[in-house]
Amino acid sequence: MEGFENFIGLNPWTALFTLCNLVITFLILRKFLFKPVKKMIDSRQKEIDDLYADAGAAKSEAEAMRSDYEQKLLEARQTSAEILRQAQSDADAKGEEILRQARSDADALRDKARSDIALEKKKALNDIKSDISQIALDIAEKVVEKEINAADQQALIEEFIRNMGDEV
Repeated sequence: MEGFENFIGLNPWTALFTLCNLVITFLILRKFLFKPVKKMIDSRQKEIDDLYADAGAAKSEAEAMRSDYEQKLLEARQTSAEILRQAQSDADAKGEEILRQARSDADALRDKARSDIALEKKKALNDIKSDISQIALDIAEKVVEKEINAADQQALIEEFIRNMGDEV
């Protein structure tokens, strides 16, 4: 068997020593290489898991914010529509008030103008009656060629005015 051992080159002590070297190298690599590499891989995996969790949380937060934004936007639209309706209602009411006031002012001006016209007409008629009565008196004096006393003159004037009032 010794020849065979030389041919194959298997020495049990060398195999045992090689096996011990292999176990020692494995233990050293496990201690200084595999454990740190596994730790690094685990920490990377944890970072990735945390990133996914953060992304999921951010996505759900963004969805919540979006729905909140849409709700607020809807409320703002409803509020603006209500404000516009109220402003339109106020404008209509103010317009009606302005029209009513303008009509009232126009009616007051028209009534004042009518009363002024009636007053001026009455004044003009009185002036005309007075002038006509004076002219009639002058004519009557010339026709009668006599002096009329004050009482007669007043009676003639009143009669003339009464007759003038009936004709006008």
